[in-house]
Amino acid sequence: LDKYDAENIQCVTILDDEYPELLRHIYDPPWVLFARGKISLLHAPESLSVVGTRNPTSYGTAALTHIVKPMLHEEFVVVSGLALGIDQAAHELAIAEKAKTIAVLGGGFYNIYPRGNQNLAREIAQHHLLLSEYAPFMKPTKWFFPRRNRIISGLTGGTLVVQAKERSGSFITADQALQQGREVFAIPGSIFEETSCGTNKLIQLGAKLVQSAADITDEMMYIR
Repeated sequence: LDKYDAENIQCVTILDDEYPELLRHIYDPPWVLFARGKISLLHAPESLSVVGTRNPTSYGTAALTHIVKPMLHEEFVVVSGLALGIDQAAHELAIAEKAKTIAVLGGGFYNIYPRGNQNLAREIAQHHLLLSEYAPFMKPTKWFFPRRNRIISGLTGGTLVVQAKERSGSFITADQALQQGREVFAIPGSIFEETSCGTNKLIQLGAKLVQSAADITDEMMYIR
């Protein structure tokens, strides 16, 4: 604990007041969260989870900016998973717009994955918030990431899926959100694009089709 304290790593247990209330009420909340950065972001009044493919098209990144950018100007905090693609773009958009973001990791702070996002992780730790249920020394493993996704969806009242294949981590996150009783929003796409199969399927299953930020903010008003 002294070592973590020296490295500005905070340990938040489910018994602590700092523990996020929304996450406390999911079926299987993590007992401990390791946090690096602005822990106050865990209690931001407005937040949205954003997930998507690691290989977005130009349409996907443009749609992300079109939908999320106005919400950042309303002080929404973006929660995502630091993965390549849509996750990375969501974090970077929040930073560029002088808003705040939370990155939930699939491993410990000493083993940032993917390695290509180490600089982004450092920026988030300094000015935003890095979060993990795994102790800092733990290395990411394949099964950590699906479990990590329940935290991404559990921290907010709604999850936006930008682009996703039908079998993907983003689809798992959306499923977790539905099981947690949270709202799921999906951006529609071409029926000929593999990266739209997941989002279009989610809309068939009842996710809200979104074309503007207002489609999300109007719905989130009823969640507060």
